[in-house]
Amino acid sequence: MERKIIFVIVFILINACFIKAQTISLFNGKNLDGWHVDVPEMDKNPDAINPFIVRDGMLVSLGTPGGHLITDAVYKDYRLEVEYRFAGEPGNCGVLVYASTPRALYEMFPKSIEVQMMHENAGDFWCIVEDIVVPDMEERRGPKENWGITEGKGRRIINLTDSSENAVGEWNSMKIECLQNQVKVWVNGDLVNFGYHSTASEGQIAVQAEGSEVEFRKLELTPITELTE
Repeated sequence: MERKIIFVIVFILINACFIKAQTISLFNGKNLDGWHVDVPEMDKNPDAINPFIVRDGMLVSLGTPGGHLITDAVYKDYRLEVEYRFAGEPGNCGVLVYASTPRALYEMFPKSIEVQMMHENAGDFWCIVEDIVVPDMEERRGPKENWGITEGKGRRIINLTDSSENAVGEWNSMKIECLQNQVKVWVNGDLVNFGYHSTASEGQIAVQAEGSEVEFRKLELTPITELTE
């Protein structure tokens, strides 16, 4: 009897671990359930449009007015796989991880670490009232005396490659792994950034409306216990 009880407990634990590790889609292809919009212009202008829409089964950031689409839930220790493209003109966008306090920078950006998607700069880190360390910091962030995490400071950390993105109009894949205080990023299979000693280790996930239309057809999250080598 005791052996049977132990077997049942082990079986339950194994299945619980399996369920926990399952991939989930953050976007259901139909609506923005599970997300909320934070667009300052919508607070003061009743005619302002919501720049985040669902079109042809895709999540679309129209680019303006500027703001963010933020998950309702907080996440930690995960792999986020994103497929995106600039369908028309190339421009700017980003995925924000470890997001927390809204409008913490320029009364617009939530406190976070941004993984840049700006055309020809995909994989840069931008420190938004949070900080992170990378190898070769002075080479990639500029003079140390200029570093900072607030307005007017050296917040950009340049990525490791110059040619990982596909042509405008083609789909790009971005993989972001966040484990404790580490963030690792790949674009189209190329390792483009790795940071550690982040000042945050969990938070919401956000995508931007920042001037250009961007289509997302995949936003999938998988719990992890170690980073991909």
